Amino acid sequence: MPESKPAATKPPSCVIADPKALPARTGSGYPPRYAEPCLKRVKRALGNAVGLKNFGVNITELPPGTWSSQRHWHTRQDEFIYVVDGEITLVTDEGEFLLTPGMSAGFPAGSKNAHHLINRSAKPASYLEVGDRTPGDEAFYPEADLWAQPESRTKFTRRNGESY
Repeated sequence: MPESKPAATKPPSCVIADPKALPARTGSGYPPRYAEPCLKRVKRALGNAVGLKNFGVNITELPPGTWSSQRHWHTRQDEFIYVVDGEITLVTDEGEFLLTPGMSAGFPAGSKNAHHLINRSAKPASYLEVGDRTPGDEAFYPEADLWAQPESRTKFTRRNGESY
């Protein structure tokens, strides 16, 4: 039988982060008329905490009744989600799909199939969210008068470019 080595306390050349120790960002940057369904959403930026530069990784918690975002699609950003805990309803142009722990979904850049997640259960849910940081990405919101401007994931205007 091979001899086992003691577990390393920290792998070389990497950064370790405990999601529970990271600052929580609650709510969204949406203008007030679109923010309400997302107000209880909690994100922790795992990718930033470990120094990633080419893509972002968040652990996102959705209390019961909370949305991940307004329904949207991206011009240049791929998105990926992986359900960690609870049940989440994925809403797309094609309908609604129940996602449970271990299930994942991907949203390729340029696909105009708008999506968002809703926790319709009575228990909290969480998912891992991964998105790239491609310059010039825009997000479109078919049911909201919103436009996420290129180079700014937090600056929203009306579709015609006017400020709120």
